[in-house]
Amino acid sequence: MNTNLPSNVHISRHPCLTAKLSRLRSYQTNSRETNALVYEIALIIGCEALANTVSVVDGSKEKSPLGYEYTTQIISPKKISLVPILRSGLGMLEALKILLPDPVSIHHLGLFREPTTLQPVEYYNNLPFNHSLTTGDPNTAAADLAIIIDPIIATGGTCVAAIQTLREWGVKKVLVVSILGNADGVKRAADEWPQGVEVWVGGIDPECDAKGMIKPGLGDIGDRLFMTLGK
Repeated sequence: MNTNLPSNVHISRHPCLTAKLSRLRSYQTNSRETNALVYEIALIIGCEALANTVSVVDGSKEKSPLGYEYTTQIISPKKISLVPILRSGLGMLEALKILLPDPVSIHHLGLFREPTTLQPVEYYNNLPFNHSLTTGDPNTAAADLAIIIDPIIATGGTCVAAIQTLREWGVKKVLVVSILGNADGVKRAADEWPQGVEVWVGGIDPECDAKGMIKPGLGDIGDRLFMTLGK
C-alpha cells in the first residue's frame, strides 16, 4: 500500500479483486468480459467501502415465519444517493445497488475531460434541489451520504469536480468508489474535502501519460464497456 497517500484513501487488498483487475487490464478482454469484470470488481470494492462507511442501527419490530418477534436492523445513514459519473460509472451501478439493502436514489452527473486542457466539463446534472431562496435554508433534497461511482481516477479533475458539486448540493459525506486510480489523482480527490470524503480504489498505478491516461491502466474503460472503440 502506498504510504504517501492520505489516510482517507483506501486500496483494496482482496486477492480476487487483484486477479480480476489484472485480467481487466488486458487488451484481449472483450466488451462482454469487460462488463462482467467491472461489475465483479465493483461488487468487491463496494462491499469493502460500505463496510467501513455505513453502520447498523435497530429498526422496527417484526415477526419471523414462526411468529417470534425480533428487532429489525437497518443501515445508517438512511438517506443515501448513488451518483454514477456518465458514462463509465454505469458499468458499476448495478453492483452498488445490489449491495445496499434498500432502494436508494440515483442521480447522474455527466462530466467529460476537455482533451487539450484535461479540465472537467459538466454537461449533465440531475441533482434535485428543495430549499428556500429567501431564507437560505439547507437543501432538504440532499443525501446524507453520496456515493460517487467512477471506474477511473486519473488526473483527479473529474472526481474533484463531482465532489465540489455534491458539497454545493449539501451532502454531509462523500464516498468515492473506483476500480483504478493514479496516485496523484487519487490524492488530489481525497484532499479536496479531507473531513468529508473517503476514497476506495481497487488498485493504484503510479503515473499518467501526456493525454491524462493512467499507465499501464485500463485504457478508455467507457469505450471498452460500450464497444465504442475507435470513435
